[in-house]
Amino acid sequence: MSQREFVSYEGVKKTYDGKDFVVRGLDLHVKKGEFLTLLGPSGSGKTTTLMMLAGFEAPTSGEIYLDGCRIDQMPAHRRDIGVVFQNYALFPHMTVAENIAFPLHMRGVNSTDTTRRVSQALDNVRLSALSDRRPTQLSGGQQQRVALARALIFEPKLVLMDEPLGALDKQLREHMQLEIKQLHARLGVTIVYVTHDQGEALTMSDRVGVFNDGLLQQLAPPTELYDAPANPFIAQFIGENNAIGGSVVEIRDSACCVLTPDNERFWAMLTPGVGVGSRVSLSLRPEKIRFSPEDTTGLNMTKGAVADVVYYGDHVRLRVKGCGCEGGLLLKVVNAGRLTELAPGTEVVLGWDPEDCRALLLH
Repeated sequence: MSQREFVSYEGVKKTYDGKDFVVRGLDLHVKKGEFLTLLGPSGSGKTTTLMMLAGFEAPTSGEIYLDGCRIDQMPAHRRDIGVVFQNYALFPHMTVAENIAFPLHMRGVNSTDTTRRVSQALDNVRLSALSDRRPTQLSGGQQQRVALARALIFEPKLVLMDEPLGALDKQLREHMQLEIKQLHARLGVTIVYVTHDQGEALTMSDRVGVFNDGLLQQLAPPTELYDAPANPFIAQFIGENNAIGGSVVEIRDSACCVLTPDNERFWAMLTPGVGVGSRVSLSLRPEKIRFSPEDTTGLNMTKGAVADVVYYGDHVRLRVKGCGCEGGLLLKVVNAGRLTELAPGTEVVLGWDPEDCRALLLH
């Protein structure tokens, strides 16, 4: 390519045993100033991808570039990259300020500049009042802020974060997600972030790369991943999803008609590779389904019986048996009070727009 993005993986592969590849032919490009998250289940290749960029693992083949410079054969300490780990990796015998200053000391920065930059870094993560404490005297969230400040203090070209919030409880984790996102917006630094938590990825990222079995399955903004999944794996992994199996029997323009094993016919949007006769999985998000009168036109219609009702306060989740879907359809409906009256066994008619349903090719 004539002009590379800020970070570029080109044909990168990684195997530890010479037989099985944990990363297979990766081409991935990260824009300057972007917040990119690598998401996937355990063993999908996302962490290995990050570690090759950091310099802690070497690719078996392929090339990695940072800001136009090839770095895959460069020692980790020369790459000008900040790294934040899940376990913080703070020095217990040093104070907060000393931990943050450590990268500057290693780079020979003079004491005046070090003092100024540490003070600024402490302000950025709102820890100025705790500068003389040891890591053991801090909460998990405070320790994570110290690790963030240390990774940013030497103004690296790139910051990598490997499951940095994995050790925190739910409330603190959500608070730190917001803190990191705000810090990114304020500083404009490029961040590559690894997580297995889909909610975290969708909340924080400009784009998300979803990995499975060593392959990058889809790279897109969060809204596109959710609304337009590229394949059945993405549809099931991102958010909640109803998967309805069937075969394509008709195509009209950008839509197709799918016949299910129960002889129900549903219209859905075409996706690449789908043709008449293709075996597909229809992807339908629970919140797109609604209760419908039987004479409604233009909708996919089906009947079923309520199997269970779960109250969540602001919304109600219902499982409706039948409907041409194994296990029934999951609905997520805003709570308007009357929904709690839908007892198990109640017969209902459901409908959804064909535009809200995607026919994804099954291999």
